[in-house]
Amino acid sequence: MRILVLGSTGYLGGHVAERLRALPGARLLTGGRAPDADVRCDLATDPPGALAELFARAAPDAVVNCAGAVGGSALTLAEVNARGPAALCEALRSAAPGARLVHLGSAAEYGPRPRDERTAEDAPARPLAPYGATKLAGTLAVAASGLGAVVLRVTNPVGPGAPAAGLPGRFTAELRRAAGQSPHDTVRVGDLSSYRDFVDVRDVAEAVALAVTAPGPLPPVLNVGSGRSVPVRDLAHGLVRAAGFRGRVEETLTGSGRSAAVPWQCADITAAARELGWRPVFTLAESLAALWTADGMGSGAAPGPETGPSPARDAGPGAGQQSLRGIPAPGRSAGRGSRPAPAPDGPRS
Repeated sequence: MRILVLGSTGYLGGHVAERLRALPGARLLTGGRAPDADVRCDLATDPPGALAELFARAAPDAVVNCAGAVGGSALTLAEVNARGPAALCEALRSAAPGARLVHLGSAAEYGPRPRDERTAEDAPARPLAPYGATKLAGTLAVAASGLGAVVLRVTNPVGPGAPAAGLPGRFTAELRRAAGQSPHDTVRVGDLSSYRDFVDVRDVAEAVALAVTAPGPLPPVLNVGSGRSVPVRDLAHGLVRAAGFRGRVEETLTGSGRSAAVPWQCADITAAARELGWRPVFTLAESLAALWTADGMGSGAAPGPETGPSPARDAGPGAGQQSLRGIPAPGRSAGRGSRPAPAPDGPRS
């Protein structure tokens, strides 16, 4: 089975590619702007005809689109998150109409939801900001493409390699800095009272593998989350425990306006269990322990890998990320072949 993964150099894409390589009989092809990509392309700018020629030569049985922008201007978000999936679908209709397409969407597409609700796929989509709106446009393009396609709407990914643009990666880097200066240092954060649905990045990769290999048609959209909502404060203090940090975490009353606008997020994952036989297996504590082991115990700032052919890219899992007011974002490398862009400083839901 020939599987083309777009955006394989980033956070989600890297974990997805690793999981798909382990499938029996799989031959993995990478696609994107990186010089060593098997299929050199940019969904944000390449004409559909040129993409079709590339995809025809690659002859994939399945395509997984992990490319997405979580930061940058509204134009960048529109080019990558909306135009990109639309161009991809048009090219695939010409070059590989029988290929299974798995596209990573974002729970930010839903917007605010009532407290204590588990949001199902048929809930109204009312995104608040350009990120969620452009991700929703990409989802609509995929759903209307006529291809054998499914959008996996990912909540808040956490685990090894988390980029510094979001709370898990940023807080990991800050804890490492504080612990290196003094075992009793103080880490100051903003308001962490919002509730979010955190899902392990390795569970996301497993959902993608099941969607790629599913034998029959799938619904147009499936939620991929933990099915549980916890205060963001739990994530911060869970990382403190994983790090063995003995200093103080000082929470202020200020925070992101977007966090306040979306105080609750929780995905209903019943459909993914029914259609894919998928359920998350990692607990939040296990995800945080793996994150600290991978990224918190080394030296230097945690890297912020790009996840596709465009800046600050992350497919949907940017969704619901929290900012840490009072914690400056570490500098990020734009990654191989990416355009530089500012990292996001607030939630993506």
